[in-house]
Amino acid sequence: MLPELSKIKGIHPGAILRRESKVRGLKNNELASAVGEHPQTISSILKEKRGINPKLSIRLSHIFDCDEEYFMMLQACYEVKSQVKQHKNITPDLSKIRKILFWDTDFSKIDWVRNQSAIIKRIFERGNEMEIKEIISFYGEEAIRKELITIEENIQKDLIL
Repeated sequence: MLPELSKIKGIHPGAILRRESKVRGLKNNELASAVGEHPQTISSILKEKRGINPKLSIRLSHIFDCDEEYFMMLQACYEVKSQVKQHKNITPDLSKIRKILFWDTDFSKIDWVRNQSAIIKRIFERGNEMEIKEIISFYGEEAIRKELITIEENIQKDLIL
């Protein structure tokens, strides 16, 4: 019996398939044949190198007697967890940025991707040369240029009003 989705959210569907196949005594080739898929594809999924698509989720549901969307939902949860994990780890070299620049927030909890606009503005308003260079290195010259143009346009609008 497959575990409830709420208990295994974020686990790669290949890990669940691998365990269930072992419990049921299914070999990779047998599983591939049963769902009408290439053995290499099933092997890649079981090794967690490849994901599940909707068509395969439906086929697997017939083999494992579960809802048609079970494996697809598992895949979606895994991808979301992977993105969140990847998203949190993206930061500039924090040793080059003074925490005091962000006195109004918890420096360790800054989301450097989601708050890009505010961070660029703050660094260019109050940062020193090293901090500015680090932010340019982190976000890239093109992103900085676009953001500074937007900031300049907003300042001009404020002056007109």
